[in-house]
Amino acid sequence: MTMMNENPADLAPELCVLLAAVLGLVNGLFLPRTKQWRVAVICAAGLVAGLAVAGVAATRPDLMAFDAFMIDPVTHVTRIAVLGSTLLVVVLAAGPVRDHPRESEHYVLILLSALGTIVLGATSDLLVLVAAYLLASLPAYALAGFGKDAPGTEAALKYYLMGALLGVLMLGGVTLLYGVGRGTDYPMLRDGFPDAPSGVVALGVVALLAGLLFKAGAVPGHFWVPDVTEGAPPAVAAFVTTVPKIGAFAALYRFGAETLPDGWAVLVAVIAAVTMTLGNLAAFGQDNVRRLLAYSTVSQAGYLLVPVAMAGRTDLAQPALLYYVAAYAVTNVGAFAVVLAVRRDDIAGYTGLLRGSPLLGFSLIVCLLGFIGTPPTAVFAGKVLMFGAALDGDHAWLAVVAAINSVASVFYYLRWIVPMFGRPDGSPSRPARGASAVAVAAAAFSVLLGAGAGIALAAS
Repeated sequence: MTMMNENPADLAPELCVLLAAVLGLVNGLFLPRTKQWRVAVICAAGLVAGLAVAGVAATRPDLMAFDAFMIDPVTHVTRIAVLGSTLLVVVLAAGPVRDHPRESEHYVLILLSALGTIVLGATSDLLVLVAAYLLASLPAYALAGFGKDAPGTEAALKYYLMGALLGVLMLGGVTLLYGVGRGTDYPMLRDGFPDAPSGVVALGVVALLAGLLFKAGAVPGHFWVPDVTEGAPPAVAAFVTTVPKIGAFAALYRFGAETLPDGWAVLVAVIAAVTMTLGNLAAFGQDNVRRLLAYSTVSQAGYLLVPVAMAGRTDLAQPALLYYVAAYAVTNVGAFAVVLAVRRDDIAGYTGLLRGSPLLGFSLIVCLLGFIGTPPTAVFAGKVLMFGAALDGDHAWLAVVAAINSVASVFYYLRWIVPMFGRPDGSPSRPARGASAVAVAAAAFSVLLGAGAGIALAAS
């Protein structure tokens, strides 16, 4: 049974992030340009504190805070995955934005977007969901155009316009669902939907999905992903293709499980199949590694939608989603860290990487094979659970589609892996140290998370 509570201490991880963002912004107003790196330290400290508090909170019973913020396993994983991924992104960004005139604002925008993402995945009220969507989105739009160059400006504009359009549709869906469900909190909606016109409920749900699928980078809201991934700074690309997805999938799962456990499996399953297939097909011909990773994230969104579609239909849906989303986060950040360390966007630029930087090359191989679902990486454990959820939820066809797509994805990942075994054409540039450290740490954690999957799932 879920307890009700209105103790601000229950939101301690979120308050740590908010406090770090405020302190970082205030300090940035008075620090000289050469000293703004201290804001990165403040933000990193807030994220570490948030991780520590979130870990402690995960050992406590489930409860509802302030009638809208659910603190349960979905929230615990969302908090830890978002805070951990954001911490890695802050480390990745520290080098490229060092001594930038807006260095402090860069870190603060990252933290504010991360804060909105956590709330997005934890809320059980439509009004808070909309507020969280805006908080997660607006800083990300600014980050996409942070470089103020032509590709970044174009990427930011596309990102904003698509987010605004689908956000308006989402608001329309919330309005419809509020009207027919006679409330905005999920338990009230679940009680109200059976007596409401099914057509209106379906229209409201589809409109609501538009906004959440945009944040998840899934079809049909995926068009921004390749442009932003290629045009934004690499650290920002790593952030927007990782962190917002965590909250989006958590929000999708929570809405489905708590309001429509039997009413949306087919719709989301079809979207999942289309998303993973389109992402893989588009990735086949990519020679730009950032665009390749962009379409890879689209295909991964399709796999992550499988347990979302099974919400309320099988007990495997929740562990499948939570384990997969954590595995995806660390793997995706690791892959982008290698791109940032090598500072090359073409596949040919990675020729001989294993000879020049063996540890960095091996880390990239671990991440790319992890996307496929190769043991003992973390994504392998997530995919096994995902297939189990689809089969247990009587959607064997979806499991078959996911298996075919997983096999097909081997081709374009190998196109990137094979050149690394060759000989470099010239003297390779020295990789960035900070990004290299993040890449190695992410690859190592992916293997540890995969090898310890049995222990972690048994403990949960």
